[in-house]
Amino acid sequence: MAMQTGENEQALRKILDMTRFISILLLVIHFHYYCYAAFKEWQLVSHFSDTILGNILNTGLFSNFYKSKLFVLGFLIISLIGAKGKKDEKLNYKSALAYIITGIVLYFISSLFFYLKMEVIQITLIYITTTSVGYLLMLSGGTLLSRIIKSKLNHKDIFNKENETFPQEERLLENEYSINLPARYYLKNKLKNSWINIINPFRALMVLGTPGSGKSYFVIRHVITQHIRKGFSMFIYDFKFDDLSKIAYNTWLQYKHIYPVPPRFYVINFDDLSRTHRCNPLEPSAMTDITDAAESARTILLGLNREWIKRQGDFFVESPINFLTAIIWYLRKYKGGEFCTLPHVIELMQADYDSLFTLLRTEKEIEVLINPFVNAYLNDVMEQLEGQIASAKIAMARLSSPQLYYVLSGNDFNLDINNTDEPKIVCMGNNPQKIQIYGAVLSLYVSRLIKQVNKKGKQKSSLIFDEFPTIYLNNMDSLIATARSNKVATCLGIQDFSQLRKDYGREQADVIMNITGNIISGQVTGDTAKQLSERFGKIMQDRESVSINSGDTSISRSKQLESAVPPSKISSLSSGEFVGMVADDPDCKIELKTFHCELLNDHEALKREQENYKDIAVIRKLDNTIVQRNYLQVKQDIQDIIHSEMERLLNDPGLKYFVLKK
Repeated sequence: MAMQTGENEQALRKILDMTRFISILLLVIHFHYYCYAAFKEWQLVSHFSDTILGNILNTGLFSNFYKSKLFVLGFLIISLIGAKGKKDEKLNYKSALAYIITGIVLYFISSLFFYLKMEVIQITLIYITTTSVGYLLMLSGGTLLSRIIKSKLNHKDIFNKENETFPQEERLLENEYSINLPARYYLKNKLKNSWINIINPFRALMVLGTPGSGKSYFVIRHVITQHIRKGFSMFIYDFKFDDLSKIAYNTWLQYKHIYPVPPRFYVINFDDLSRTHRCNPLEPSAMTDITDAAESARTILLGLNREWIKRQGDFFVESPINFLTAIIWYLRKYKGGEFCTLPHVIELMQADYDSLFTLLRTEKEIEVLINPFVNAYLNDVMEQLEGQIASAKIAMARLSSPQLYYVLSGNDFNLDINNTDEPKIVCMGNNPQKIQIYGAVLSLYVSRLIKQVNKKGKQKSSLIFDEFPTIYLNNMDSLIATARSNKVATCLGIQDFSQLRKDYGREQADVIMNITGNIISGQVTGDTAKQLSERFGKIMQDRESVSINSGDTSISRSKQLESAVPPSKISSLSSGEFVGMVADDPDCKIELKTFHCELLNDHEALKREQENYKDIAVIRKLDNTIVQRNYLQVKQDIQDIIHSEMERLLNDPGLKYFVLKK
C-alpha cells in the first residue's frame, strides 16, 4: 500500500500545475492561430513565433477549429481530477454544475462571434474574453467539485430510525396452544408483514403499557378469543367489568360447541347482582388442611392492607393472619364446614372475646394459633390483644355489606375451572371506584382458584389478569414457575414495572418480571423502558463520521453493537405499536425472538363484531329483600352457633373448662 507522504503530495501538486499550465498554453496558442490577424496588428508576431506555430500546425492540432479547444479542455479536466480544496459542507453539486455548464456554453458558443460583421480587433477581443470567461468558469466549477464532501451524513434520519431496524419473524408459527398476532414492521425503510408467535403461552405472557397504549384492544382480547377457539378453560380478572367479560361471553357463545365437553360460563360481579353467580371461595371441600386456611387468611388481609405486603414477618402483621386463620379453620371443622364462608368468618370475628375464645379453644388444630390471644386475654394484656385482633377485625369489617355477603355465601359453582368433566369460563369483575374492597375479595377468589387449577391431569387453561397489580396473589411467581407442566397459561396486564413494585414489593415484583418468558410492551417510560431495552439486547449498527480540515476530508465508517430498541424509542411508541420478546420450544425454535412492530387489527370488523355483541344474560331476578334476608341470616347463623356451642359446653362437665368468663 502506497504511503501518503508529504513528498508524494508535493510531486502530485507539481504534475497537476504542469497539466494546467499546458492547458492554458494551448489555449493561448489557439487564440494566436485563429486570431492571427489581430495579433499581427498588435505586433505580437515574429519569425520565431511563426516557425513554432508552423511546427504545431504540422501536428494536426488545428485541422479542426474545435480540436484544439477539446485538447485544452482535456488537459483542464486532468488537472482538476487530482485537485484538492478546502472542504465545505455547505457546498453542493448544483452550484458547481451551474458554473461548469455556463462555462462550457460560453467556451464553445464563442466561435459564433466570428460570423459577426465587425472589425477584426473587436471580434478578437469579444472571442478571447468570452472563451476565457468560459474557461475560468469551468476551472472554478471543477475546483468547487473538489471541495464538496462526497459522502455526507444522512440528515434525513435524524432519529436513527432506519439504522435501528432489524429482521423480525415473518412466518406464522401455530400450534394448539399458540397466540398469533399479525403485525408489520420496517426494515431499512421497507414495510414488511410479520407475526408475533407466542407458541408457548405456558411460560407466561406479560403485557405492558401506559393507559391508552392498546394492551386490551390489540393483545388481551386476542388472547381471550384465540384460547377459547382452541378449547381452553379460562379465568378472566376483568378490572373494568364488563369490557373483557363481554368479549369472552360472546366468543363462548360462538365456539362452545367445539369443546369435547361444552364449558359453562360463570360471572362474579358485586355491582349488578342479577348478572352474577354466587361462589364461596372458602368452599370446605377445597380446603384439605389448615395451610389452606392460612393462605386464604394471608391473601385476604394483605389484599385489604397493601402496606403489610412489605412488612410480612412483623408481629403485628402475622398475629392478625394467625387469628383469621384460626377462625376460618374453626368454621371449616364445625359441622363439616356447613358455615365455612367469608361472611360467617367476618361475623364470627365480631363476637365478644368470652364467646369467641371459648369456641376456638374447642378445636385442637388451632390451639397453637389462639393460645397467645387467650393468654393475653386471661392475663388482662388488653392493649396488646386489641392491637393484634383489632387490625384484623377493622379490615374485615370493611367487607360487611349485603351485596358481598350475598355473592360470597352462595355456591353456584366451584373454582376448579379446568376440570375435564366440568370445564368453566369464569369472569370476575372489579370496579375501579371500589378497588380496595373488591380487590381483596377477588384476590381470595383467585388464590383459591389457582390452588385448584395448578394440578396434574387437568384440561389446558388460561388465566388472564387485566391490571394485575390491583389484586394480590401471594405465590404468583411459583404459579408461573410451576404451572407450565400443568398446561396453565398466564397473561398479566400491567401498566408499568413500578406499579408492580409498589403493590407487591421490589423482591417479588422482580421475580415475576424476570421469570416471565413472553413480553409484549406498548409505551412505557423510566426504569421500565431501560430494563426492557437491556432485555431485548443489541444489534450491529452502521456508524459514519466526517472529519473536515483545511486540506481534506476524512470519512470513517464502522459497525458497532447498539441497543436494538433504545429506551427513548420505547418511551415514544404510538398506540398499537409494540416491542417485545417471545419464548420458543425445543421442537419449534424461533431465532428472531425480538420484535418492534405495529399490530394489525381489522378495526371495521371488530367494530361490527362489537355492535352485534349480546349482553351477559340475566342469571336470576332478585330484589333487595332477598339480599337483606341473606345478610341477616348470616348474622343469625353465627348467633345460633355461639348459643348452641356455649350451651353444649356448659351442659357437659367434661367440656365445661373450655368456657371463659371474665
